[in-house]
Amino acid sequence: MKILVVGNGGREHALAWTLTQSETVQQVICTPGNGGTATLTKCQNRNIPVEDIPAIVALAKDEAIDLVVVGPEVPLALGIADELTKNHVKVFGPGREGAKLEASKSWAKDLMLAAGVPTATGAVFTDPQAAKDYITQVPIVIKADGLAAGKGVIVATSLEMADSAITSISQGEFGQDNCQIVIEEFLQGQEVSVLAITDGKTIRPLIPAQDHKPIGEGDTGPNTGGMGAYAPTPLVSDTLMVKIQREVLEPTLQELQNRGIDYCGIIYAGLMITPDGDLMVLEFNCRFGDPETQAVLLMLDTPLDQILTACCDRRLAELPSIRWKPGVSLCVVLASCGYPGTYPKGKLITGIDAASALGAQVFHAGTRLVDGQIITDGGRVLGVTAIGDTVETAITNAYQAVDCINFDGMYCRRDIGFRLRQSQN
Repeated sequence: MKILVVGNGGREHALAWTLTQSETVQQVICTPGNGGTATLTKCQNRNIPVEDIPAIVALAKDEAIDLVVVGPEVPLALGIADELTKNHVKVFGPGREGAKLEASKSWAKDLMLAAGVPTATGAVFTDPQAAKDYITQVPIVIKADGLAAGKGVIVATSLEMADSAITSISQGEFGQDNCQIVIEEFLQGQEVSVLAITDGKTIRPLIPAQDHKPIGEGDTGPNTGGMGAYAPTPLVSDTLMVKIQREVLEPTLQELQNRGIDYCGIIYAGLMITPDGDLMVLEFNCRFGDPETQAVLLMLDTPLDQILTACCDRRLAELPSIRWKPGVSLCVVLASCGYPGTYPKGKLITGIDAASALGAQVFHAGTRLVDGQIITDGGRVLGVTAIGDTVETAITNAYQAVDCINFDGMYCRRDIGFRLRQSQN
């Protein structure tokens, strides 16, 4: 197979790396890719932005691509899957209508209510003053309606913080398409991520993961795109996964079908597991998570191209059970100083080979290959991922590899997996 991966982050490096492990994959092309995909065997980059859909479609046709895998949410929301399908190119990723599951939190909330999916109570506002008047107690969750690179959710712990968040959203801080405000009740518990694959008729969950979104240790500070993850998480038992399948995944797919949406791709459910063991959907995403994908795919034993092709051919129900390696995988994100705010670029990265020699898989996110050297080119720079027999072993292995790597201003959280440790003590 010849496969095109759209995107340039850690998720896309993980997708490309996993695909190149398959004997049936001849070549992977990444648009635009990063420093990691540039050095992968069987892989090459093409400098096409993810938003340039006509150029990506033309490339897919010119290269006789067998399958396009879309990583980021932005091109999906722009309708890349629709355009590829119109041009008879096989694509794993939902069309524009299905991508509303992530591109509009208000649309997704309406779908959840229609499907009977358990979720937080809330309201949607276009008038910022009406939104402010609605809030009478804190903590409360305030969300920008549209895409915000994982940063458009604010947990307000004071009325002043809530007012400030509403003002920021209404003034377009998260993009001019994000001025609609979603306000929800604050839920207590632990968050988990369940990524499920679907061909539009059948839906199957992958192993559950736990992400760590805030920048600071102990889950403090502003939200980021994700500072680390591990998988599988024991927070989701086999019994709870059956419940997630029956109460979240299947009703969501059925409601998409009810709306005439043919959804082939990932349905990523961000869930809250309450102290009583109940589950609530916090949000949906329409693509692989980042950094959950890095942790999840490192555990995958079934060739990824077989899974994705089965979805695109609408025969997921015929695919044998997905096989997983034993143990636990943990990913630690190394970020640039200043992230999730402004940050420098162009810093030389050293020690990746030493980290790899310890057995870790170093997935590149914000990097570039320049004159044979890897330099920083983003906020989240690397995802250092390692497997262990237990969570504790995976933590040790990942952080030993982290300690091999250096670049000016490098920052990482040193507590990935801390909530699991707390629950076990």
